Amino acid sequence: MSNITLKSKSYEKLINVLCFPIKNETGSRYSKDSLEADKSRKDSEKSGARLSTQGSQELTLPKTDSRGYLVRNQWSRTSQSPSTRAPSADEPRSKNNSLKPPNSSTTSRTSSTSPSHQESPKRLSAQPSPLTMPLDSRPSTPPEVQLPAASRHNTKIYEHSDAWSLGIGREARESRDTRRDTRESRDTHSRDTHQREYPRTPPTEWKSHTQRKMLYPSHLDQDCSSNIARKREEEEDEEEAYWASMRTLYEKTPGCSRPRPPKPKHAITIAVSSQALFNMVDGRKIYEEEGLEKYMEYQLCNENVVLTPGPAFRFVKALQHVNARLRELYPDEQDLFDIVLMTNNHAQVGVRLINSVNHYGLLIDRFCLTGGKSPVGYLKAYLTNLYLSADSDKVQEAIQEGIASATMFDGAKDMTYCDTQLRVAFDGDACLFSDESDHVTKEHVFQHETLFENKPLAQGPLKGFLEDLGRLQKKFYAKDERLRCPIRTYLVTARSAASSGARVLKTLRRWGLEIDEALFLAGAAKGPILVKIRPHIFFDDHMFQIEGAQKAGTITSHVPYGINQKVNN
Repeated sequence: MSNITLKSKSYEKLINVLCFPIKNETGSRYSKDSLEADKSRKDSEKSGARLSTQGSQELTLPKTDSRGYLVRNQWSRTSQSPSTRAPSADEPRSKNNSLKPPNSSTTSRTSSTSPSHQESPKRLSAQPSPLTMPLDSRPSTPPEVQLPAASRHNTKIYEHSDAWSLGIGREARESRDTRRDTRESRDTHSRDTHQREYPRTPPTEWKSHTQRKMLYPSHLDQDCSSNIARKREEEEDEEEAYWASMRTLYEKTPGCSRPRPPKPKHAITIAVSSQALFNMVDGRKIYEEEGLEKYMEYQLCNENVVLTPGPAFRFVKALQHVNARLRELYPDEQDLFDIVLMTNNHAQVGVRLINSVNHYGLLIDRFCLTGGKSPVGYLKAYLTNLYLSADSDKVQEAIQEGIASATMFDGAKDMTYCDTQLRVAFDGDACLFSDESDHVTKEHVFQHETLFENKPLAQGPLKGFLEDLGRLQKKFYAKDERLRCPIRTYLVTARSAASSGARVLKTLRRWGLEIDEALFLAGAAKGPILVKIRPHIFFDDHMFQIEGAQKAGTITSHVPYGINQKVNN
């Protein structure tokens, strides 16, 4: 037993040496009283920590660590604000009573610790730790935090913090689920109401904002749209009244009434060059002798000088008279003559041409000024039915393009022409018909025509223009205006009526065309007959016939088509 007692005492001493190696300033070890004080301090810390978990409504007593520093801001498990509220009257006092202030021995012990323990709190306090603060710097009384009335709970906090936190979490989840169900039900109700009042547009049918706005208009939109529509109607009425007054003014003012030009796709387009419409011999001479720059300078200096009429001038005036008669019978008629001024002059010369056209009252609205380039390339673009020019090269080029063309020549004598009737004279072969008979010798013409009397002749370059004239004539015939028709056509041919006249007339009948007058001269001169007729234009393929008619004062047009052109060249 003595041995066991000695061993136990030695073990106790060894434990004391190992567990309490630190000495105070006087060099003495910790006594048993200090151990008991340390134990009571740990119990008080545990009770203080347990008290801080009871919710934000309890107030924990100040706790100090082993070095005498106050542990602050003990945060609640359910709140982000520190538990600084004073204890309520409903809470059990046993919990407050269980908290004991720190023992005096603890304070004395901390003040008498070794230098190594005194340096460690300074290092810790130098760090920005929110959990500790010096005891002297803490407030004397804890501040009261006034919480909103809606957030105060009168329910008793659970004694066990885990059960209390689980209850709070369950209530939060239930309230969150309740809010979500309410929101979903409200969204479903609003969506059903929206679908019931305003059906959605199918995905395949896209509509703009304006179209959707028209489907669901508001009262404000209806008022604005009605005001806009009313203003638009007022503006349209004012504009219509203005143009009606201007139309009346132009109709009453002489020389101001200008009819609209017909649409090109319905009209009979006659393209006329500037040298064929006006007499530009002087300018042409300057161009050939002095060059283009002097020619343009001459035209610019004389742009206010009106040009004199050319060989196609009377023909154009007669075409305008036919249009006027057609508009009287058919106010909305579009099948009219449309004259286009087609020239290779420069655009600067166009001012003089416009002034001359307006001076004579010519209804020419479309111009083509190519600036030295041949205008033949634009004939098809302008849907040209007939091209008249004073340049034989351009006419030959147009013939090769398949466009009816002729070179204009003015008469050598002044002659009066009918102003109320368009008179057009045609040669037969190589004009209205093909040059088939020109390939047959004069000795065999009678036998050839008798053999092919019932075979229609092939068409010539001017057959289309004769068809256009015949179509317009029928419009007057439909109004019982045959005797007063403003169009009259003539066939002036060197054929013999006995030998080849029957085939010519049967060919015209087969084509559905009518000729007002047919003159078979059997090789005689055409000049005296043309003087009697006084046509506005006469088409022929033989230059000697052109020259003879020109000497008689007839305005002629040479058609460079057929085998005779090769013989003449």
